[in-house]
Amino acid sequence: MRLLAVCQVDRPGGPEIGLLRLLRRLDARGWEITLTSPGLEPSPLADAGWPWEAVEVGGLAHGAGARAVASWPRARRLARDADITYLNGTVAGRLLPALRGQTTVLHVHDIVSRVPRHWHRADLVVADSRACAARLDPLDVHVVGCPVELDPPLAEPPWPQATSGPAAVPVIGFVGRLVPSKGPLEFVQAAAAIRAARPDVRIVVVGDDPYEDEDTAYAQAVRAAPDVDHVGRVAEAASILAHLDVLVLPSRQEPFGTVVAEAMAAGVPVVATDVDGLPELVQDGVTGALVRPGDTAALAVAVLRVLEHRDAMGAAAREAAARFGADAYADRVEGLLLELLPGERAAERRRGLHDGAHA
Repeated sequence: MRLLAVCQVDRPGGPEIGLLRLLRRLDARGWEITLTSPGLEPSPLADAGWPWEAVEVGGLAHGAGARAVASWPRARRLARDADITYLNGTVAGRLLPALRGQTTVLHVHDIVSRVPRHWHRADLVVADSRACAARLDPLDVHVVGCPVELDPPLAEPPWPQATSGPAAVPVIGFVGRLVPSKGPLEFVQAAAAIRAARPDVRIVVVGDDPYEDEDTAYAQAVRAAPDVDHVGRVAEAASILAHLDVLVLPSRQEPFGTVVAEAMAAGVPVVATDVDGLPELVQDGVTGALVRPGDTAALAVAVLRVLEHRDAMGAAAREAAARFGADAYADRVEGLLLELLPGERAAERRRGLHDGAHA
């Protein structure tokens, strides 16, 4: 069974990391993988371990879709050698008009404002959350979540360690890109109120700057906040989350929130905003707390409340995160892929997945 996976960026973000977790498991189950990305820079995805091709699908700028049209002949050629073409993201969906007659999957990772007509050509549409799926009417959408490694290797914390005083101080952290949609500025604005009540806590921000076409001034404002430790991007962020006592993600928009699920898997309770897919992950008062977006006072109060109940909420978070495990995710997605394929081999694999789910 051959899968062509099309990525819309070269620099792996949440959608690409999730895809790689899926592909590693499909590879182990006998699938033959070919991967594409735009190839606009030395692509980390080119070194992911599978055959790779450059296929440009364009960005979000006005007129960028023309680059995808130029890639249609190459996309058709590659898709002819695959049983399924997996378009990982809505921008990658620009290739759908070129893939008529091929079996295609469109994976929507975003909260979209409209459904383009050509998306109806996908044989299967999957989405990260019910919040994503709700924007895709009238498409028939399967909600699959996002995959999380439940037991990632543990790395040393990247923020400075105490050289005097108590060695183990509570650490409250934000992990993500320094862009307005993720809300890191609201987090650092709440830091003063948090430290006023708990002067012993450490406040950390772990994340990379925005892309070149995004708001760099916003990132500078986040980094300028006093009494906050700022750390650049950590390639495997899941490996440091267990060092936090509370993860804070005050997003204004969040289709799923993979870092939230990863923190929960590490036994870390979460304070997040009550938007989009986040309430599907965080149960207020049980695995963390939910607050209104933009309310920094409520954010500070919620952090202090969750910190008080860190152990109980962390244990509940770890238990709840099991449903996001990457192995179970691969079972869900592979089952949907196999439904698209004819033949005895696919039917046999479907039976195996069904039997495993009911064992």
